[in-house]
Amino acid sequence: MNKQTIDYIVREQDLITQDLSTYLKRHEKKEMLRLLVAGSVDDGKSTLIGRLLYDSHLIYRDHLESIYQDSKVFNTTENEIDLSLLTDGLRAEREQGITIDVAYRYFSTEKKSFIICDAPGHEQYTRNMATGASHCEMALILIDARNGVQAQTRRHSLIATIMGIQNIVVVINKMDLVDYSKSVFQQICEEYLDFSTKMSTSSIDFVPISALTGENVVTKAERMSWYTGEPLLSFLENVKLTGESNLTGFRFPVQYVIRPNSDFRGYAGSVASGVVHEGDEIVVLPSGKHTRIKDLKTYDGYRSKAFPGMPVVLTIENEIDISRGTILAKPDNLPTVTNKFDATIVWMDDEPLKCNNEYLLKCNTQCVPVRIKSIYYKYNINELTQIKADELSLNDIGKVELLSQRPLTCDSFTDNKEMGAFILIS
Repeated sequence: MNKQTIDYIVREQDLITQDLSTYLKRHEKKEMLRLLVAGSVDDGKSTLIGRLLYDSHLIYRDHLESIYQDSKVFNTTENEIDLSLLTDGLRAEREQGITIDVAYRYFSTEKKSFIICDAPGHEQYTRNMATGASHCEMALILIDARNGVQAQTRRHSLIATIMGIQNIVVVINKMDLVDYSKSVFQQICEEYLDFSTKMSTSSIDFVPISALTGENVVTKAERMSWYTGEPLLSFLENVKLTGESNLTGFRFPVQYVIRPNSDFRGYAGSVASGVVHEGDEIVVLPSGKHTRIKDLKTYDGYRSKAFPGMPVVLTIENEIDISRGTILAKPDNLPTVTNKFDATIVWMDDEPLKCNNEYLLKCNTQCVPVRIKSIYYKYNINELTQIKADELSLNDIGKVELLSQRPLTCDSFTDNKEMGAFILIS
């Protein structure tokens, strides 16, 4: 690349200027894919994201000019533009050449819209990576073709599956540095598949690329003719995810009680899962009392039904004690109400988690005090085996038993991510 490439602008800039309404209509109903990009330090995550944006012509000219100048200052790619600077925004990141914070980037193609989460690779910032993974539907696990599968590769893969990501794409980067070797690619695939049998995933795919040169990122690579699959961007545009939203078990965590006057009482929140209709019978938990939906209101007016992710205000037919943290469900598919449960923990605090430690557990809108009753085991990241443990240290992953002071309404994380995920607050 040379400085002349600075002159290009976003592919659809003219349409935005001339007919904004048409542009918005073209994009508003596109399928959205939330991607986590993870891997070890220097595997090329930020460069890959920059390459996707650059080769898709989705960078504004002034932004690209700024990156070109910064590339000269930091001198990371000699006379070439350093595409990793598009996502490494903190000054400390640019000076050290690593990603520290989670960076989010949005871009859209003709077929699909994407939100990309660029997660830090350094072990010290694993907690940031776990936070990013909790919001994503697919993980791109980058591997440096020269180094193969590393401990951080295993850790990130395990955390991604623990956070409910069932679709993993292993992107083997820097193929230009191993002479585009098919045997190196196959060896890494076999190594990854060998340990991935111990994880819970629905699909694992492999794509060889060079983010630096752009080969097999947006267009097919002539020097990897042995690879018969799609380039990475085409694969992402056409992939069909497994593990769709839960549309069967209705769950509505009450966030706020709206009481503007004595004539109205509504319960605001977002539908966590399932679908609810006007007139449906519901159960109020943990009390177990029954009532029916009177109506559903949104910012745009009344609705006959509400679905996952939809913010809505519900009104009910009976006067029942409902407050923040109450869960509404349907009687034919009820969550568990318990004060004793097991959980897999990704520990992110400098102070170790130990038996009898007390924390505040936050699950959707519920907040309850809990105590660690026992620690069953923690994972050996290199082998994904379970080993005995008396505590969980920073970045450890393990299984524990918890006791709550008040009943917690929840589901298995496997069955319902929104109702099975929580955080512990010291």
